Parts: sequence; C-alpha cells; structure tokens
Amino acid sequence: MIPVQGLNGARVAVLGLGRSGLVAARALKAGGATPICWDDNPDARAKAETEGFACLDLKKGGAFDDVARLIVSPGIPHLYPSPNPVIAAAWAAGVPVDNDIGLFFQSFATSEWNRFDTVPRVIAVTGSNGKSTTCALIHHIMEVAGRPSQLAGNIGRGVLDIDPPHDGEIVVLELSSYQTDLARSLTPDVAVFTNLSPDHLDRHAGMGGYFAAKRRLFAEGGPDRAVIGVDEDEGRSLAGQLSEGPSDDRVIRVSGAEKLTGPGWQVFAKKGFLAEYRKGRQVASIDLRDVAGLPGAHNHQNACAAYAAARAVGLAPKVIEQAFHSFAGLPHRSQTIAEADGVRYVNDSKATNVDSAAKALAAFKNIRWICGGLQKEGGLDPLNDAASGVRKAYVIGREAAQFAMQLNVEAQVCGSMSAAVAAAMEDAEAGDVVLLAPAAASFDQYDSFERRGEDFVAEVTKRL
Repeated sequence: MIPVQGLNGARVAVLGLGRSGLVAARALKAGGATPICWDDNPDARAKAETEGFACLDLKKGGAFDDVARLIVSPGIPHLYPSPNPVIAAAWAAGVPVDNDIGLFFQSFATSEWNRFDTVPRVIAVTGSNGKSTTCALIHHIMEVAGRPSQLAGNIGRGVLDIDPPHDGEIVVLELSSYQTDLARSLTPDVAVFTNLSPDHLDRHAGMGGYFAAKRRLFAEGGPDRAVIGVDEDEGRSLAGQLSEGPSDDRVIRVSGAEKLTGPGWQVFAKKGFLAEYRKGRQVASIDLRDVAGLPGAHNHQNACAAYAAARAVGLAPKVIEQAFHSFAGLPHRSQTIAEADGVRYVNDSKATNVDSAAKALAAFKNIRWICGGLQKEGGLDPLNDAASGVRKAYVIGREAAQFAMQLNVEAQVCGSMSAAVAAAMEDAEAGDVVLLAPAAASFDQYDSFERRGEDFVAEVTKRL
C-alpha cells in the first residue's frame, strides 16, 4: 500500500466505497489521516464499518466542518451531466475535491528514494481505445527485460494498493477520463495518449470536455516524455502544444495508420511493420505480422505506443521485439479462444463503442459478426464503412431488431448470445472468423463486458 502523505492528522471525506474508495480510505488511515466515509449503498457502508471506518451522511449540513479534502470514486459525476450533491456541498464549503489518482501522485515519492540508484518511474496511459492492451504490453515488456514493474489503475490493482516501489521499478497506470478529470496531481514520468473517439460524452458534456479530461494528464505536471498518438486531430494538436519545435524529442509521435516524417522522434506502423525514426533516420524496425497477441492495425497502434514508452525509459529495440512475441494478449480484447475446422473464434467483448468495434472488424476477413447491446450515442454509420469483411451479422441485445436495421450487411436478429453463437457456428465455413465485437455496452443483458465475453467463450466452447 502507498500511505497518503500530506494529510496526517486531517479529517478526509471519502465518497463512494467501491474498490477505489475503500483502498483510498485504508491508504489515508495508513498515512495518519482520519477518513470519514459515505456511500448511498448500505451494504457498502456496512463493509466499510466492519473495517473500522466511520460513516457519515455527507449530504447533511455541517458534514464538511473541519474536513480537509473530499476524495471521490471515479464512477461519481462531479460536474456533468450534473454535480453529485455531496460534491456540490464540498464546493460550497470550500473543501478541495480530489480522487485516489491525485492522492497517489501526491504520495508516491518518499525520502527512502534517496538510497536508490535509480528512482522509480511512472508510465501513465490514457485515450479512448487500447489503454488496457498498451498498459499490459508495457508491463510485459518490463518483465521480459528484467525490470521490476507493477500494473495498476483501471487494470490490475488500485493505484494506492500497490506495493512501495523498488529501486528502478516502473509503475504502469491505466487512467480513464473519469480519473484524469478530477485528480489534483498528475505527474507521471512518461504519459501516453493512444487515440480519441467519442465515448462518455454525457459525463464530459461533449467531445471538447472529453478531450480536456484526457489532456490534463499532460498539462497538470508535465511529463518528462509524452507519447502521443497522432492519428486524430486531437492528438496532432496535443503533440503540437507540448513540443517546442519539430526536433523536440520530449514528444514521441505515434501512428498506426501512416508513415511519420520530420526531424523529431516517431514510431509508426505501416503494412504490418513497426518503424522507429529519430532525427530523420530509421533506428529500428519490427515485423508485427506474425505477432499472435497483437492482431490488426489497432493493435499495431498499441504496439507502437508501448514500444515508444519502453524506449522512453531506456529499453533496447531487440528486448522489446522479444517481448512482443511472448505477449499473449488480454482477455476480451481480440482474444482468439479457439480454432476448429478452419474457423477461428475471437472474443473482443471490450469493443464497447463504434470505433473499437470498427478496428476489430478491420483486423479480420470473412467475419461472422456477433454484435449488439446497449447502443451508445452517435449511431452506427462508421461501422458500415468498416464492415466490408463481414459475411453476416448476428445481433444480440434487448433492442436487437433496431440495432440490426442500422447495419448495411445481412443481419439476423438473435437476441441472446446462445442463439447468436449457434447461428454463427452453423453458418461458418473454413476460413471464417466468428467475432464478438458488440459496438455497444453490455448492461442491457450483462453486468460487465467481461461477463458478456465469458458467456461468448462458454457458448462457443460447449459446441466444439
């Protein structure tokens, strides 16, 4: 655990007692603060009370008397679509609002680091798609290279729940817009921006607010090195804002779509080959086409981002290439779960929005596409441009018929995962890929995208 520094003896309110909230309360207590906890869920409060934490309804008058800070869990809206009443009360009382990410960066470095030969470093990754794969790949590269490493944030452990770092350790953090939007301190050594596509727009009042939340990772403290995906205008704008000039190698531009040129530091993937250029000269090249754990152009972009981050902390290209080939990928993210009778079965349940599903479709040919669920804002039109490899769609979800009507491919309304898998497997021929890439949230039928992916795996497995 990382004990919270700077709040010894203070009363600190904690709103939301899920994983991050409880860990924050423990870390605050370990650092000498007195946590005052609240969650509208009585079961969550009961769990906190069994650990000895006092619970106080933070909506009541006077709740913020003598409170130094309010720590908010990421799922709780603090501004849009409307402020949570507890957060509004903290503002009215003049109490600073923060989250566990802010506490982490405030508390990570300690006086014990004076005895380290190499101080620990933090690589923080944000963006719309590919964050988890990029983080897991960076962590895997560090392990293959023999560098001590921990993985935390949206993936792995809670940020305050990790172990105090060792000499030379690399901590890899996956950070969502919910986390970067509110953190009062954001000071990674290397910050990575993968890409941007519409998501969580109600929470951020549109694309501008969504991008602004991501941009805070680069603006609040200023990383030593910034790895920026430049395949969208927002990435190109951010790279330009951070750079002092064309040859400024503190910014590493990354692309999964085109060759990058100029005197700066670039890493890009084109036609399945990753290339690194510095000062206009090629430094390294890696053939990604036979890297099983990273199929498709979207994963090649993830590979470029992870490669650039690893290079930023001093790893050699050959070590990174070796790690690529032993990377197994992540569950529910372009995960090959079986191959039988010439048919490949791929679970990409994490493709919960249109952009990520389009990238999954672009990675394969002859696709039997299982899709549908709780549709997000923006419609499905971009999917139709990416569906040239789809032989047929099998649509699940409570509104499957409405979803199917928006597709420009042959579509069968199935409703359930069981029916969709059965129909796709019956139709599939040698050379086909049965792909789950829903392009929608899971909450109409499942409590998480992981559960949806597990159901797909189970339905396929029992029929093989």
